[in-house]
Amino acid sequence: MTKAILPPTDSRHARGGRGFATFDEPPPPPLLVDETGEPDFVALRDSADFQELRRRTMIFVVPATCGFLLWYLGYVSLSAWAPDFMGTPVLGVINVGLLFGLLQFVTTIALTLAYARYARRRLDPQVAAVRSLTTEDRA
Repeated sequence: MTKAILPPTDSRHARGGRGFATFDEPPPPPLLVDETGEPDFVALRDSADFQELRRRTMIFVVPATCGFLLWYLGYVSLSAWAPDFMGTPVLGVINVGLLFGLLQFVTTIALTLAYARYARRRLDPQVAAVRSLTTEDRA
């Protein structure tokens, strides 16, 4: 036996209101824009999504910056106060100072690649969440 479900005749249903077997999603949060349609930067700054973006940025930037500065200052300090150590031959005319100097370039490239990967995985999705607070397109 088959049952036919008739379309609703109530005008409330015809306008797209709640009806049989609908699963309404909660409404999105209000847009953080001012009267002219421009972003409300104060409200954005105070939003939880923006605070999370700042936290995620600082998780990478602060340790990476501090670590690289310590590494660089250590290299410069050793060059100034331990010239005998830095002049120690490693392989032929290549000494410790030259290796440490080349490792500065390697470290810079490694940090750049690590940041690009971190930004792609952790920051870009959060940037999209912050942008969605100011645009109608909430994909």
